[in-house]
Parts: sequence; structure tokens; C-alpha cells
Amino acid sequence: MNRRTSSYVASSLIITALLLFAFCELGFCRVEKSLFMGRIRDLPDPTQNGVELESLARFAVEEHNKKENSLLKFGRLVKTREQVVAGKMYYFTLEANDAAAGKTKVYEAKVWVKPWMNFKQLQEFKVSDEQNA
Repeated sequence: MNRRTSSYVASSLIITALLLFAFCELGFCRVEKSLFMGRIRDLPDPTQNGVELESLARFAVEEHNKKENSLLKFGRLVKTREQVVAGKMYYFTLEANDAAAGKTKVYEAKVWVKPWMNFKQLQEFKVSDEQNA
């Protein structure tokens, strides 16, 4: 093998390694994630999924309260869905008590999480369409 060929092979290996690293950082390397990439899937009974999902739903209510200067109090999770993106997007249907209105309402929240970056962000929070029906 001449110098030019070995240089080409080395460059190709380095580029391949960098691309593989980038894909793994975006969450494409794990087999179970690739099966659901981009597809929103329902999670089983939210009460069975533990503290982490409830914590994220509570985070959504707290962030909404900060942004809108409101006083919602988290009640319970009704439904949870997830989508694998660069991290995970969680779609929550939850109940919260609206102190101003004096009653419990159903809300929909969307929270984006990238655990490897210690990142979570409320993307959307609104009264559920089911509530308006």
C-alpha cells in the first residue's frame, strides 16, 4: 500500500468515527430508539411509570406558572406519550387545579428533555381540547 492510499484510508476511518460519534450523541445508536425514531408512542399507565414522568409533568406546570404568572397546582397525570428526537419529547395530558377559577382542568403539555446535557424545556402548555369540547 502506498502513502497516498494509506492516507486516504486513515482519513476515511477518522471521518467514519466522527460521524458515528455524532449519530450516537443524537441518540441514533440504540436499537430500541431507532425503532421509534420520530414516531410518537403512548406509554403505559402513567401512574405505573414512576416518579420521573410525574416530576417532568410537575416541571411543566411550574414552568407554565412562571411564564404566565399563574397559580396552577399539579393534580395527576392522565396520559403520557413520548417521541424520540434529539433526546425525547414528552406529551403529557394532566389535571391541574386552577386556583383563580376554583376548579380542576385538563391541560396538555410538551416537554423536551436531553438527559446527557441536563436539559429540559417546556415547549407548550395549553388547556386540553377535550376540556373545550
